[in-house]
Amino acid sequence: MDDVFEARRKKNEDKWALDEALKFKALARRAKLLGLWAGAEMGMTPEEAGAYAKTVVAADLRPGGVLAKVTADIAANGLAHGEDAIRRKMEDLLKLAEEQVKAGI
Repeated sequence: MDDVFEARRKKNEDKWALDEALKFKALARRAKLLGLWAGAEMGMTPEEAGAYAKTVVAADLRPGGVLAKVTADIAANGLAHGEDAIRRKMEDLLKLAEEQVKAGI
């Protein structure tokens, strides 16, 4: 009987670990997608936007994170995207990122 409970516990732990890994990958993918979008909005070339996206992913490790960085950078470039609009974009991109991660893209 203990083996059944141990197997169930192990299965739940494995599922939790997989879910956490997918969540981490999706959040990193969302940051990259947001960086690419923001870079394009700021008139960057695809190469520049790709480099900028890497800085956005790295910003996730700092206080304020991705939202603060992109909001400040957008404002510094004189664009009218406010924090609420960027937050909505992040929500949309999270859905896309989750789909991409699940699809193995």
